[in-house]
Amino acid sequence: MKDGEGKLKKGLVRAAALAPAVTAGLYLLTLRGRKGHPAWAVLEKYRYAHRGLHDKPNGIPENSMAAFRRALEHGYGAELDIHLTVDGRLAVIHDDSLLRTCGKDVKVSQCTAAGLDQYRLEGTEEKIPFLEDVLELFEGKAPLIIELKDENNAAELASAAMAVIDKYPKLDYCIESFHPQCISWLVKNRPEVCRGQLSTDFMKEKNNLTLPMAFAATNLLSSSVSRPDFIAYNYKDRNKLSLKLSRDLWGIREVSWTVRDRETMEKLEAEGCLIIFEKFLP
Repeated sequence: MKDGEGKLKKGLVRAAALAPAVTAGLYLLTLRGRKGHPAWAVLEKYRYAHRGLHDKPNGIPENSMAAFRRALEHGYGAELDIHLTVDGRLAVIHDDSLLRTCGKDVKVSQCTAAGLDQYRLEGTEEKIPFLEDVLELFEGKAPLIIELKDENNAAELASAAMAVIDKYPKLDYCIESFHPQCISWLVKNRPEVCRGQLSTDFMKEKNNLTLPMAFAATNLLSSSVSRPDFIAYNYKDRNKLSLKLSRDLWGIREVSWTVRDRETMEKLEAEGCLIIFEKFLP
């Protein structure tokens, strides 16, 4: 009996000693993504204008066709955001609410495409574009970073986005989202697409996440399901260990948002980051 108790005790001690190593190993595996997607051959040649090369003081609103044309004229790619309308179209706009951009307390996700046509951006004559408008403009010219803005419709949104993108075979692009389910849909259904996980330090920002969810999102634990080709991280918070390990251990590319000065841009580019910028001309 005593021999059995002794063996059990030694076994428990050995298990306790191994637990930190096992936990560390699982943590590292959780951060694993994909390395070396062929899309980088084109993507890494560009800097990306955040929501197009907008200039509000001069009447060029964010996520407008004027902003996207201006980005192309200056030789930049562009980052843009898409929401799904109630009738299945993809509106290019950052917020679901039109209050900030159009002065109307209306939600894109509750509008039809025809209904959105009546609104104008930031007091200009610019309409809210649809995804195909921007893709037609950029196809064969410069790449796009397309952000999926999930409103509890991750699979529907990702599927609709790919259905439109597939109509533009000469388009260079990648897709990103804060919502892991949008990216995991691509893992399952369109694994060939270059995909990225968006993140920031959710532990210090106001949001609707629970504490465990904020911790997981900040530390990229969703990589276990999204298996990203790149991490698009708020450059002000890029000191996170999980981001460093994703980049240095697994070779996942880093995209930095949103850069607003040349000095920061040059420092980040020297470290291998792709740049999403605004409010200055690189």
